[in-house]
Amino acid sequence: MRDINEIMPKIPNMKWGALTNKYPSNKNVKELDKMLPHDKRWHTVFDYEDHVYVDDVQVWKKDKKAWS
Repeated sequence: MRDINEIMPKIPNMKWGALTNKYPSNKNVKELDKMLPHDKRWHTVFDYEDHVYVDDVQVWKKDKKAWS
């Protein structure tokens, strides 16, 4: 199986790229900018109601007030 970075185009001055299953909102893009490294690579992001998969790693969505 080929890596996503072998298939997707290289874009000049790209911080990171993401293939998503939903159209991203501005809020989602800002969160991804904090989370993804600025390594000029493409990442896969699958967004569900209670969790997100980023490059096959599951991240649970939780309310910030419930963190304590």
